[in-house]
Amino acid sequence: MSEDYYDILGVSKNATDAELKKAYRKLAVKYHPDKNPGDKEAEDKFKELSEAYEVLSDKQKRSQYDQYGHDAFKRAGGAGAGGFGGSGGFHDPFDIFSQVFGGGGGGSIFEDLFGGGGSRQSTSSNGAVDGDDLRYDLEVDFEDAVFGADKKIKINRMDSCKTCSGSGAEPGSKKVKCSRCAGSGSIVMQQGFFQVRQACPSCHGAGEIIEKPCRSCHGEGLKRTEKNLQIHIPPGVDNGSRLRVANEGSGGLRGGRAGDLYVFLHVKPHDVFMRDGNDVVCEVPIDIATAILGGIVEVPTVSGAAKLKIKEGTQNGTILRLRGKGIPALRGGHRGDQHVRIIVEVPQNLNKKQKELMEQFAEESKNSTGIINPKIEAFLKKAKKFFKK
Repeated sequence: MSEDYYDILGVSKNATDAELKKAYRKLAVKYHPDKNPGDKEAEDKFKELSEAYEVLSDKQKRSQYDQYGHDAFKRAGGAGAGGFGGSGGFHDPFDIFSQVFGGGGGGSIFEDLFGGGGSRQSTSSNGAVDGDDLRYDLEVDFEDAVFGADKKIKINRMDSCKTCSGSGAEPGSKKVKCSRCAGSGSIVMQQGFFQVRQACPSCHGAGEIIEKPCRSCHGEGLKRTEKNLQIHIPPGVDNGSRLRVANEGSGGLRGGRAGDLYVFLHVKPHDVFMRDGNDVVCEVPIDIATAILGGIVEVPTVSGAAKLKIKEGTQNGTILRLRGKGIPALRGGHRGDQHVRIIVEVPQNLNKKQKELMEQFAEESKNSTGIINPKIEAFLKKAKKFFKK
């Protein structure tokens, strides 16, 4: 390799370890063979990136490279252009890749990057591939989220072909050994000192080739189907809650297990109630007479009407609590409360007699010996100095 390692990674010669790692991560994902199947140029680029990063990420190797360039590899132990020799030599580029991305040879991060669309895509030694997980968004009423419900849904998915049981082969036909990998299910690609083992692209790791494809699924092993399911929504779910239905995702190939179905819940807003965790909040308007004299009002709750006592002199915005009238905890335990915010409504469109009574009330209030409006009195004391200006 004649191109400068720093140029390959697109960094300066004084780049920090973090900058080197960030540059390699970005480019390795772009040129990874799984992202570019059959692209020889991308594969070569990926190997160059891995070689450059392996040298520059090692302090000792980087120091030697900065002094002697590519000749440093020829000086170290007579290893020639192929590496440093011994344990210090170059490694499989996929090992470097998995180390940088925190995985370990096909770990979860590697699968997330290249598995695609929520699919586990795990492949066994006989070529079996697990099916994709599916997502379904379901809108539910507020009451269904509180008390639970059973809902019927219809999903479209790729299911294992019933004719060939997902094998892709016509019933009664045979499978023959893959000539490309000699039945091993994998091939070895080698260029210079790099040697990469990967699933055989001809048989997809199964080691066998279908002699006669299934006429029903055309050898795919999967067919698009429509299925009706009944989903149980437990009491106490909230907006954004996720339900998992095992094995109701897309079917697997060649004996692989089916994926799972994930149902994401979207709770419709309610006309009366608002949710705060497991508590319910609602606003209840009362007339001014009830606020002044007190009384009993009927208020709605998620489980029916309830009586609420209003004390004399209740102020606008007062919050009263109804214990145990909220939402059940999703995993059992204490049920939430309902918080009632009192809204005192000022009457409008008074008739002549009502106005006269209010004027009489106002006059009586002025002559009262006791303080009947403590908030007004407190405010006037604080604001008194401003009125003198």
